[in-house]
Parts: sequence; C-alpha cells; structure tokens
Amino acid sequence: MDQYVIKGGNPLVGDVEIGGAKNAALAIITAAIMTDETVLLENIPDVSDINALLGAISFIGATVNRMDRHTVSINGSTISGSSVDYDLIKKIRASYYLLGALIGKYKKAEVPLPGGCTIGSRPIDLHLKGLQAMGVNIKIEHGDIIAEAEDLHGAHIYLDMASVGATINIMMAATMARGKTTIENAAREPHVVDAANFLNSMGASIKGAGTEVIRIRGVQKLHRTSYSIVPDMIEAGTYMMAAAATGGDIFVTNVIPKHLEAMTAKLTEIGCLVQEYDDMIRVKADKRLKRTQIKTLPYPGFPTDMQPQMAVVLSKAFGTSMITENIFDSRFKYVDELARMGASIKVKGNTAIISGCERLTGARVAVPDLRAGAALVIAALAAEGVSVVEDIVYIQRGYEDFELKLKKLGADIEKVDSSRVIGNRIIQIAE
Repeated sequence: MDQYVIKGGNPLVGDVEIGGAKNAALAIITAAIMTDETVLLENIPDVSDINALLGAISFIGATVNRMDRHTVSINGSTISGSSVDYDLIKKIRASYYLLGALIGKYKKAEVPLPGGCTIGSRPIDLHLKGLQAMGVNIKIEHGDIIAEAEDLHGAHIYLDMASVGATINIMMAATMARGKTTIENAAREPHVVDAANFLNSMGASIKGAGTEVIRIRGVQKLHRTSYSIVPDMIEAGTYMMAAAATGGDIFVTNVIPKHLEAMTAKLTEIGCLVQEYDDMIRVKADKRLKRTQIKTLPYPGFPTDMQPQMAVVLSKAFGTSMITENIFDSRFKYVDELARMGASIKVKGNTAIISGCERLTGARVAVPDLRAGAALVIAALAAEGVSVVEDIVYIQRGYEDFELKLKKLGADIEKVDSSRVIGNRIIQIAE
C-alpha cells in the first residue's frame, strides 16, 4: 500500500492548476446515461471515485470511451439493466445518483446503499422522500435500494435541509417525469448548478439552480451534448490552505473566484494576502497568522469539505480559534493524528477548540477520510522533520496527481510503497 513520506519546512511557491470538480463530475457522468445519444465530457478529473463510477455504468451496459485522461464519451443506449453491482460502487457515496438517473430514464432502479468516507451519519431519507412524492415505490432489501414508478410525476418537494445529494437526485428524476416539479430549500452549491446546466444542455428544462427554489418541467427525452466540468473549488481551497500553512506564495489557476469567497474571506481575516483575478487566486502568507472562528454551512457558507484543512492552518496561528461543524457529526477524526504532530485541539461536541502553536513536528499519521487526508499532508508540509502519511488511498479518491502538483510547488514529498518505510525513513532497495 502506498504512503507519502514528507519532509516539511518548505514554503510552497509557484503556480498550481486546478482540475475538474469531482463532485460535479460524479453527478454529470451519472446524468449522461439518461440519453440514448453520445455525450462528450471534458475536464473530468482522473481520480479513483470517477474511475469507479465509469466502471459501474459500464457494468450496466453503457458504452464508455476514455478518449484521453480528462475526456470521456458516454452512450447510454446500450444499457441492458437497472441493477448496479455492489462491489463496483460500494466505496462511492455518490452511487445514489444512479437512483435518480435510472428512475428518470427507465422508471426503475436497484442501487446499493451508498458508501464513501466515514465522516458521520449521512442518511438518504431526503432522497427517498422526494422520489416517493414523485410516485416512486421504494423498498430496501439486502443492502439495496429497489425503486420502481408506474407513473413518475412532478411534485412540490420541500427539503428539510439543503442536501446537495437529494437536490441533484430529485432533479435528475424530475427531468424526465410527467409534469412540473418544484424543489424548495434546494442546495445552492456550484456542482448543483453545474449538474443543472449539463442537463439543460441535453434538453432538460430546469430553472433556478443556484437559488433556494428549483423548478423543473419534465421532458420525454434528452439528446447529445458536449460539456466541460466546472473547476474544483475544494481542490483549489486545499492548495490555498497549503500556502497559508507553510508560509508560501501560490497562484491557484483555472478557478472561479466567486466559488471560493468563503475561504478567501477567512484567509484574509487571519492575515493572508489574497488577490483575485479573472480565473486565478494568489495566496501569500509571509507572517504568523491570527486566530478566527468558523462555522461550516451549506454554500455559500464555509464548506465542510474545507474544515480539516483550515484546522491545520489555525493550529499554527496565534491565539485560540474555534471551528463549529454543522454539517457532519463525525468530522474531527483527524484531530488525534494532528495531536501526534504537536497540534493542540480539543473537541467538545461539534466544536473544535484550537490553541495555536508555533511549530508542528513530523510524525507517522493515518488518514481517516478524503479531506482529512489532504489536511494531514498540509500539516506534514508545514511541520519540522519527516512525516509518514498512511492510507493515502482516501486522498486518491479526490485529488489528481496530488504529490506531483505539490512537488512542483517545492514540496519534499514522495509516494512510496509501505514496505520501503521503517519509522519515518525510506529504505533504499538496490535495483
């Protein structure tokens, strides 16, 4: 199993280009099977979650052609069934998008209950309640969601919370339902907007994406399209935090600055220089940063997926900071690992109290989930000495060429097989 061996202490400097948004691509790849014509998708990130999803839609018969690393064509006319294999999809939380897509197109689906990172309770009851309001009969047997609709029709749906997954799932099903659907308290995240824009490019009639009310008029069929995935705001934010934590100076390119405003506001507040351009952001940290308070909220609030990375930045800031996690109930699993590196963080309920320290020190740490993994790498880059970051398979789910991009910024990082690491030292093997 691969690990990262990182020698910290180098400020990250230079340019880093951001790829397509993983969360948007997962929804859009799934929606692409809803037409029987060929769809061309560009700016697809080459990460394990995406590759697993492409394998899953291939398994049910879709024709998938990887034209190059970031371009794929998909044709759903060859789909032979609506039952998705558990082994292919078990590790992807977004497997539930297949439910909305298959129900919309075929009016039936059999999809495994979703997996993904273990960052707390993420029930899919909002998805199921929304689909049931549209006439879908649902039962759960042997770990599978079995759904069928004799008459898939529009409905007025109010979400108890602004769930991204439920919003996208209901939106996909409603795209090919009879009549009109209204989703109130809809999620407003950029990847919700991107999924709606993609569906509209195939002939759907969706209005209001990016606001709290989305209105969908069902259509009978969708058609071919070419579409480029929106840049990944979480990947961008991760490199912005890496610059802040290491005292670096980074230009983050191929971004939409509007999507990053919650992060840029906090980085500016704690003392970073942040400069925005048309499709680029510069983050420079040339002095010790200050404390702050953060509450994670649905977009446009501070994103939960950036909470662990920000915690690392604040662990080196002057004073006591607080982060309140309002989205997931088990998102502080990384705290014990950061403590091994010298961070002083106490968790009380859904709040982390962070007492800033002047330095972190290298240690062997284990990754508990995707975003925590990125945070631990940032901590290792900011620490004195050598760190070993284990279980990087989680990181590879959502970050393409993570170590290569960091190397380009001046990081001393190597991806090595665990058999070559003893303690914090790489064992050289003669060829």
